[in-house]
Amino acid sequence: MITVDEATRIILNETRSWGRTKAWLAESVGRVLAENLVSDRDFPPFDRVMYDGIAIRYDDYAAGQRQFPVVGMQAAGSPPQVVETEGNCIEIMTGAMLPPGFDTIVQYEWLDIRDGVATIHPDKKVTRGRHVHHQGMDRRQGGVIVKPPRIITAAEINIAATIGKSELEVFEVPEAAIISTGDELVDIDETPMAHQIRRSNVFAVATLIGSFHIGADIMHADDKEEEIRETLAEALDEYDLIILSGGVSKGKYDHIPKVLDALGVQKHFHRVAQRPGKPFWFGTKGDKVVFALPGNPVSTYVSTLRYVLPWLRKSLHLEPMTRLRARLKSDFTFEPPLRYFLAVELEVDDTGCLWAIPRQGQGSGDLANLALIDGFLELPEDRDFFPAGSAYPLWKFRP
Repeated sequence: MITVDEATRIILNETRSWGRTKAWLAESVGRVLAENLVSDRDFPPFDRVMYDGIAIRYDDYAAGQRQFPVVGMQAAGSPPQVVETEGNCIEIMTGAMLPPGFDTIVQYEWLDIRDGVATIHPDKKVTRGRHVHHQGMDRRQGGVIVKPPRIITAAEINIAATIGKSELEVFEVPEAAIISTGDELVDIDETPMAHQIRRSNVFAVATLIGSFHIGADIMHADDKEEEIRETLAEALDEYDLIILSGGVSKGKYDHIPKVLDALGVQKHFHRVAQRPGKPFWFGTKGDKVVFALPGNPVSTYVSTLRYVLPWLRKSLHLEPMTRLRARLKSDFTFEPPLRYFLAVELEVDDTGCLWAIPRQGQGSGDLANLALIDGFLELPEDRDFFPAGSAYPLWKFRP
């Protein structure tokens, strides 16, 4: 049995790369950007007005002028008007291009406009260049706005659309299969008998890795060695990533380790000093990677969060490990010398501190408890008492 840290090191040393591909802009959210986003022109591309109001020459204001004849109206999206600027003003809208000769904006709230003359309120002080977003202030043409790797969000979509990119280069994701095993499992739309349950772990895993745009195929094999062999042999031929749930402990029907060995999959470890999820198997065959996770729902969930997702992140050139920490809301005791993943509900206090409230549930088989928690606090194995206020790494799965 190896430690969590050693298991992490081994797994992250077995990352893979699947190349790059193109994704349409509207379909790229959540993918990992693989190219620089470069400005095709200055940002902003012209002297942009930031408030509705009037445009004036600051020199006229500095000379004492407070009343300005209105000689035109400039809307956003219209070419700049060419007017006599000295001593005059032009009404102008947010987002409009500032006409030549004007350099300062006075918002409507500071004005009275009557009979074609705008008067600045005497208690207001105007400064040169007020409310003008100058051309190139944010980025110059040819400048890199976003560097890869970066998970694409609405912000990157906004920038890509602004620079005229209808598709983006992204890192490709693996072809994945998620396989459940067990005679006790039936399909979702079946009515289970008293000794059966519906398959659920595979759908939870598919959802977790689906955040990376991985459309995993879901399979099942009963606890028959030959059926498991056929299913795994097919998966190893067709998929880059194989995630199994169940069949990896020491029971008489736990055939997975034996079958994987027979199929030539190299075992890197089997059993990790943690709870939940101790009977966890990891191996590779060439470019293929196999995670064989314990079948209890919470064990499967924790192992996917703690190992599969970091492996995926590093394979997609992202920082793999979480840096989020939370403080225990109350004292907690755990005696076995194992790394413990404590189910917690989260709350944020008025100071912005993130607190973790233990919600242990009824053990690793308590599927319903997952709906009541926000993540897992990773508690070290070198102690058995964890005082309130102490902070530990947090594996958060709920937004």
